Amino acid sequence: MTSLPSVSEQIGAAVNQNDALSKEGLLERLFARLFHGLVYAQIWEDPVVDMEALQLGPQDNVVCIASGGCNLLSYLTADVASITAVDLSPAHVAVNRMKLAAVQYLPDHKAVYDMLGHANLRDNVLAFDTYVAPHLDAETLAWWNGLTLRGRRKMMLARGFYHYGLLGRFLSVVHLVTRIARVDFAPLLRAKTLAEQAAFFDREIAPLYDSRFVKFVARRRASLFGLGIPPAQYDKLAADAGGDVIPVLKERTRKLFCDFPIAENYFAWQAANRGYQPDGQGSVPPYLEAQNFAAVRANAPRATVLNQSLTDMLAQQPAASKSAYVLLDAQDWMNDDQLNALWSEITRTAAPGARVIFRTGGADDILPGRVLPEVLDRWAYQQEASKRGFQNDRSAIYGGFHLYEFQG
Repeated sequence: MTSLPSVSEQIGAAVNQNDALSKEGLLERLFARLFHGLVYAQIWEDPVVDMEALQLGPQDNVVCIASGGCNLLSYLTADVASITAVDLSPAHVAVNRMKLAAVQYLPDHKAVYDMLGHANLRDNVLAFDTYVAPHLDAETLAWWNGLTLRGRRKMMLARGFYHYGLLGRFLSVVHLVTRIARVDFAPLLRAKTLAEQAAFFDREIAPLYDSRFVKFVARRRASLFGLGIPPAQYDKLAADAGGDVIPVLKERTRKLFCDFPIAENYFAWQAANRGYQPDGQGSVPPYLEAQNFAAVRANAPRATVLNQSLTDMLAQQPAASKSAYVLLDAQDWMNDDQLNALWSEITRTAAPGARVIFRTGGADDILPGRVLPEVLDRWAYQQEASKRGFQNDRSAIYGGFHLYEFQG
């Protein structure tokens, strides 16, 4: 009997593209090691854009990569038939399963928002033990009750959950740099117009990208591990500016802080304030909005979270059984063999009219010339919808948003 690949082997297969003794190979293996733990407490893709592009509704059986779970939970507001979410990180699986249990079994929306919105209240630990823990599988509960250097993981819910994970630590470093530079984000968070937000960026943030220290740090591939960006994706980002990542990072930070009203952009709030808007209005993911609570609670049993690769999970599904696929930026990590294996399974499992969305670190669609024509030619690229999705994505971190529709 052939044994299944371990989690370490699956993560390594996804990330490692170069010889282990090369500089690039060493960086890839360091990133793979970090990916065993929590990377994202909050996913950094905009689920509102996703739902609009995919036109999600009750007829849809959705497949997605779980990451921090805000997408999975937010898709429940569209009353979809089912969602199967996968992730190679055991930490992400534990976080998603906990969030699904929380929205189902905590007493009310206030308790859900205390735990997953504020995520820094002492009573959250008691609420976790009382209402959530009894509904978790043994592996997930063991993860949340596991000990770390700072205590049990469930204490993260009382100490500011969004300060944790690789992204949380990255933002802590960013805030340390901005404090040293005497940047005060309060005027940005109080801004009433896009013009005020742009003036803040030009005055406080843009000059940081001209500093020697920021240039030195940002030009090291490992510096963006905290954003969940492996070496191969770093190169795609830098390629958009002739190999220099600084102009790319500056432009994407500008979009994050300037292109959308701050009161409606929870990604900007997370970046600038390390949490959501205190009153829970406007700047929160859809699943945390009070008006969506009943739908999210009712539909949560339709979601399943698995510790598998997307390709392996799809290989176990019936033909023509899925109608919407959310790949995040995972394809930026893949070599051609991995891409073709994935798209072979996507095409086999695609129902008539199925849609696929994904993001890329660079601006260009990465599939033409890499996925076999006999597979890719069965899909139509939706140029205008892709352009619209990119423009409307409040997370602002990616260079491209792409939508394909199955032609049969």
